[in-house]
Amino acid sequence: MKLSLKHFGKAWLALVFAFLYTPLIFMVVFSFNSTRQDAVFTGFSWRWYEALAADSRIVDGFWLSLKVATITGVLSAVLATFAAFVLVRYRRFPGRTAFSGMVNAPLVMPEVVIGLSLLLLMVGVQNLFGWPQRGLLTIILGHTLLGMSYGMVVIQSRLQEMDRSIEEAAMDLGARPYQVFMLVTLPNIFQAILAAFLLAFTLSFDDVVIAEFLSGPGVNTLPQVIFGYARRGINPTIYAAATLLIVTVTLAVVAYSLWVARQMSRREREISAV
Repeated sequence: MKLSLKHFGKAWLALVFAFLYTPLIFMVVFSFNSTRQDAVFTGFSWRWYEALAADSRIVDGFWLSLKVATITGVLSAVLATFAAFVLVRYRRFPGRTAFSGMVNAPLVMPEVVIGLSLLLLMVGVQNLFGWPQRGLLTIILGHTLLGMSYGMVVIQSRLQEMDRSIEEAAMDLGARPYQVFMLVTLPNIFQAILAAFLLAFTLSFDDVVIAEFLSGPGVNTLPQVIFGYARRGINPTIYAAATLLIVTVTLAVVAYSLWVARQMSRREREISAV
């Protein structure tokens, strides 16, 4: 009975992975197809990658998405760190419940609602002050709102697990609060901050809905360009662009995993050496 359950679990896990990754594998394979056929592989070719390099809309969209995602990741990680620190370290202060609810609201709010509300806000502010124009800045602000909420969950859980006696010992030795935060708290939660950055970066790079609401004329991120091409029919250039995205994200995840494993190994060696 135990053996059959074990085999059933492995088979179920294999089916889940096949369901998730088989479409990606097919897309990668057909990005090297020599023709526009999406059902028959007619031969290996680099033509769609050459067309991708010559497509200015996709290239410009990629660099714009990279810029937006990088800035969004940094801003989200910083704001999420401060928000998580306040909620974990300060249990009681006026407006704590409202602050917590507002920070967590984007986690459960549909992106269409977030994008529409931000669009109305930006239009109202622009009518009053003449700024900001819809484009790079407004997309970054919208993505930061979403990325900060997800990043805060990661950092908040790490802060809750952290041993507060370390901070108390530092204060007993004469360290001021900002020194305790910079020299003790921040190094201990750095992995969580990095994870928050990568999560916000990925969410921003992949987002279509919020970018559609907040982008201006001539400002289109890569997902917007791909989505626009997809609505007009099959274009293998999209497969090539998506393949490069998959490779980039995979390399980033692998690099982060190796870095975390190396940091954990070094910490274990330091603990065993004490």
